[in-house]
Amino acid sequence: MMKQFGTYYFFLFALIGGFCSCQKSMIVNTGTIKVTFVNKVKSNPLVLNTQTYTNAFNETYTVSRFRYYISNVALNGPGLSAMEEESYHLVDEALPASKTFNFESEKNTFSSIEFLIGVDSTRNVSGAQTGALDPLNDMFWSWNSGYVMAKMEGNSPQSNQVGKKIEYHIGGFKGADNAVRLVNLPFPPGKLANIKAGQISEIIIEADLDTWWDDTHAIKIAELPICTTPGSKAKDIAENYSNMFKVTNVLTFK
Repeated sequence: MMKQFGTYYFFLFALIGGFCSCQKSMIVNTGTIKVTFVNKVKSNPLVLNTQTYTNAFNETYTVSRFRYYISNVALNGPGLSAMEEESYHLVDEALPASKTFNFESEKNTFSSIEFLIGVDSTRNVSGAQTGALDPLNDMFWSWNSGYVMAKMEGNSPQSNQVGKKIEYHIGGFKGADNAVRLVNLPFPPGKLANIKAGQISEIIIEADLDTWWDDTHAIKIAELPICTTPGSKAKDIAENYSNMFKVTNVLTFK
């Protein structure tokens, strides 16, 4: 009888020990990174359809559509990095929920974020896609077999097109026509993303649409109201808008 009790307690303690071990392995050891985009024109919030803006060339315009791809997102710090898996997002001003996304990272401290504005060449030639990359999102050229990296549409009195429309569909991923741009953004002085278990670190990124017109290259509506094919002008606009981003704040909360 005593031997049976000994065997019983042995298995009981083994079971408890295994349960505790399992519980320890289930302890969360990652934190959540939340990335939020805020679209603006200079210092003013971007408002679709109703708000009139003025560019550096004293040309006025309204915006009816503003969308862009963010992909290959990574956080960087001294000698380390954390990359989001399957990292493809379509930021659409008309869809508030699209302007923020989350992913998990091991505990670490980061001082900058980088991403592509556009879709990398691999996914441009990978056939049918889903989610953010679904061609039904109206960001894919079937005639050119490639993604529109960024899109801005609206109206301007300076446009010579029917209905005074302006239309910029920026794409191209092959060779000299590659419009994909790498963006690397340091965090503001004194701000770090301290990724801790069970906590959320939010990185707020402001995108200034005004740079589409006047940054590295001068893009005047009167001279170029429409750009919807790959080429040198698309690359100029891509070069401009690759500089529209800046990190304005980094927050940590549970």
